[in-house]
Amino acid sequence: MLPSVSVITLGTADLARSRRFYVEGFGWKPVYESDVIIFYQLNGLVLGTFLTAELEADMNRTGLLTPGAFSLAHNVRTEAEVAPLIERLASAGGRVLRPADAPPHGGVRGYIADPDDHAWEIAWNPGFAMDAEGNVTFGL
Repeated sequence: MLPSVSVITLGTADLARSRRFYVEGFGWKPVYESDVIIFYQLNGLVLGTFLTAELEADMNRTGLLTPGAFSLAHNVRTEAEVAPLIERLASAGGRVLRPADAPPHGGVRGYIADPDDHAWEIAWNPGFAMDAEGNVTFGL
């Protein structure tokens, strides 16, 4: 079996508010929208934002979906891109968790929460190679 993750789905309380963050902040374009879910095609992965109650019903789980127990990462090509992207995401409804700074292992990173409090690390890491399509390969 090939190692892969094909779709990540995040619960959201408000699709319009979430859409603003991902469209105006990241600049991503929805590839599918309904009254309960929006999908964004990323490089090799689909991100879904699904109304939380609908996602819980789909999974047959209720009351267990809480953000913040994980983070997603969005890597950029240069260290100079980290802080401006965090600022743009904040302007699109995000909340800065950690401004851009240099971690002990090198690079530059900061954290922002989307409107539903899902944490995103915005990072430039010199140990990660990024191809022309934006695919990242761990290369330390």
